[in-house]
Amino acid sequence: MIGKALAKELLNRNFEVIVLTRDPGKYSNTSRLRYAKWNVEEQAIDKDAIGKADHIVHLAGENVSDKRWTKKRKKEILESRTLTSALLVKALTEIPNKVKTVVSASGIGWYGEQKNTKPFVETDPPAQDFLGETCKQWEENIEPVTSLGKRLVRFRTGIVLSNEGGALKEFKKYLRFGIATILGNGKQVVSWIHVDDLVRLFVYAIENDSLHGAYNAVAPYPVTNKTFVIELAKKMKGRFFIPVYVPSFALKIILGEMSIEVLKSANVSCEKIRQTGFTFLYPSYEAALHGLTIPV
Repeated sequence: MIGKALAKELLNRNFEVIVLTRDPGKYSNTSRLRYAKWNVEEQAIDKDAIGKADHIVHLAGENVSDKRWTKKRKKEILESRTLTSALLVKALTEIPNKVKTVVSASGIGWYGEQKNTKPFVETDPPAQDFLGETCKQWEENIEPVTSLGKRLVRFRTGIVLSNEGGALKEFKKYLRFGIATILGNGKQVVSWIHVDDLVRLFVYAIENDSLHGAYNAVAPYPVTNKTFVIELAKKMKGRFFIPVYVPSFALKIILGEMSIEVLKSANVSCEKIRQTGFTFLYPSYEAALHGLTIPV
């Protein structure tokens, strides 16, 4: 979802884009967009793609909320991030290249459960839970590119709002029937970002040599889960919807360990990236919803 939006924006800005994929034969190349193969299991990557690149954006990773967190699924989530990072480091070590910048995704799962009202900032330590450890290893496995002389920027991304999928797609499922599903008591804080702003952040990192290290990729104004759902319901249904609270115990039965993530608060600060001069097109949740095409 994010990769497609980013590729489109980069092409609009006259970049040439090479997409690394397991099956490049499925896609058609153009003069400024082509597809090259990589295979993480075989630790193989297209040497020509690495040799031509000026910048690398690393977005690979299994969807965290797609399936129940079994032991096997947790291994897939972790390794889809760490092994791909390790492959990029290996490629940049072994293949002659001119890469200046590596921009890597990470997640606000780094921070864990909110213990007080103070927003999380980039210097806060990783949580000692599954997502905290996953994000820690994710960032550690891409960090060695700095020893190769590459500038590294890591974006800890919140919930991404997009017409193409993600959180909105899940909430829309029930809203089509007029049901606004509020998770738990609905008071947990959600840190989010509009996909257009996230894409602009990646481009901003590529084009600004002063950026390095970790930044939170979230909008300035987080909202509660209840606000998130009710405002979306109003956008889709006007007054014709029924709020339904899904109890915490039911979520724990349905989602298992993953229920921790939908019930916890994550008030995350974006002040560090704003201090660099970045401005958000969609700073508020209302503005973000207005900027999305949401069927009634």
